[in-house]
Amino acid sequence: MELSLTPLNEWGLPVKNLLLSAGPCSAESEEQVMATAKGLADSNISFMRVGLWKPRTRPGSFEGVGIEGLDWLTRARDEYNIPIGIEVATPEHVEACLKHNIDIVWIGARTTPNPFAVQAIADALKGTDMPILIKNPISPDIELWLGAIERMHAVGLKKIGAIHRGFSSSRQSIYRFAPNWKIPIELKRRLPEIPILCDPSHICGKSELIFSVAQEALDLLYDGLMVEVHIDPTKALSDAEQQLTPKQYHSLVDRLTLKRELSDSQEFKTRLKELRTEVDHIDNNVLELLGKRMEIVQDMWALKLANNVSALQPHRWKEIIKSRIEAGQDLQLSENFIFQLFQGIHEEAIRQQADTTDEI
Repeated sequence: MELSLTPLNEWGLPVKNLLLSAGPCSAESEEQVMATAKGLADSNISFMRVGLWKPRTRPGSFEGVGIEGLDWLTRARDEYNIPIGIEVATPEHVEACLKHNIDIVWIGARTTPNPFAVQAIADALKGTDMPILIKNPISPDIELWLGAIERMHAVGLKKIGAIHRGFSSSRQSIYRFAPNWKIPIELKRRLPEIPILCDPSHICGKSELIFSVAQEALDLLYDGLMVEVHIDPTKALSDAEQQLTPKQYHSLVDRLTLKRELSDSQEFKTRLKELRTEVDHIDNNVLELLGKRMEIVQDMWALKLANNVSALQPHRWKEIIKSRIEAGQDLQLSENFIFQLFQGIHEEAIRQQADTTDEI
């Protein structure tokens, strides 16, 4: 898939090495907005991110100040010369942002999964040059993410980016939302021209974890970061535990290290090519072995069919997972990697056996 997109450095926002966004989860008062903007004024951010409309999982919690906050934000922009970005969820939000000349908007993780809402926002933005960022859906569904991006592009928008903010998961984790890095990596493979930002605040849910996730995102060549910053996180009306102070944000940015995709060193390039050739050779061997494994699976299935035995063997599957994880640990391979690897192999074996049954 190819989209005709405007490069980040032509979005009309101050972007140096990265597109950096920082600001409070929610605008709570004019004093809070102005104090946070003052704390971020010399941090070289590309725009100050602020929530005005806060759709919460359950009613009763703080749901944002709404349109009233737009006057506070335009004052902060004018006084501190900081572009402003706001989350939008309805055409009415878009119209209010356009009326106040907001610099950039984004679609949140609860809106992205709803094609009706996304299309309504796209229609409201049609004919404008507004930059828009699209957060991944809460569920780990790349097609929904791609669909939202495509809807924006279909109405003529060119300044489109993605925000990786983590995914819901039933597995226990130190993170509020699982990073599930393979999904944004796949998005970049399918849409190499789209800039991707990481939102480590939502992924982590705790301020002390933000640096490590932010650095991992930069190690993966992300184009920027969106970090929640509040003048006094202890008094924040939403997501208090994941917000930094302006001073902590400055420290975070100073500690981060940018990675390059390649080095100019000829010695590096030569050695990297040699190592990649070795990897390619090993990968070919792995594929050949997997092909032979599937041939044996077909023989096993023929035997099962002749004896009226199910393709699925739960006890055997449990034995495989246990023994392969133990073997992988001896090779310094993680339990999660081994489980996912053999789960994929097992699913392919079941699929091939089902295909064989259809043929018969």
